Amino acid sequence: MTDSYKTFEDRGRYNEYQEYLSRIYGGDNSDSHQRLLKNMRAALKNELTPRQLQMIAMYYGENIKMPEIARRLGVDKSTVSRTLKRGRVRLSRCLKYGAAELLSCKTE
Repeated sequence: MTDSYKTFEDRGRYNEYQEYLSRIYGGDNSDSHQRLLKNMRAALKNELTPRQLQMIAMYYGENIKMPEIARRLGVDKSTVSRTLKRGRVRLSRCLKYGAAELLSCKTE
């Protein structure tokens, strides 16, 4: 479970995310990209609940649909949906407002 945040980076929609960043920022954005990845890793590791991390890794990292996540975890689909939304809100808020703190915390 502790390595679930790596799954998000290594699999699934990660390539789509990289293409999205390239379209938005254009050109060579390797410094910004590396900084964002570092912040994302720290946020995934430090800001999400274990359940949020698990579901985000399954949904985004392994491309598992919500009904299948619900079945595997023995919860309702609406629980998966709410948990994913809360996780995304936490990550968004953390990356938007807490990037300075994340850069100073140890990620390894």
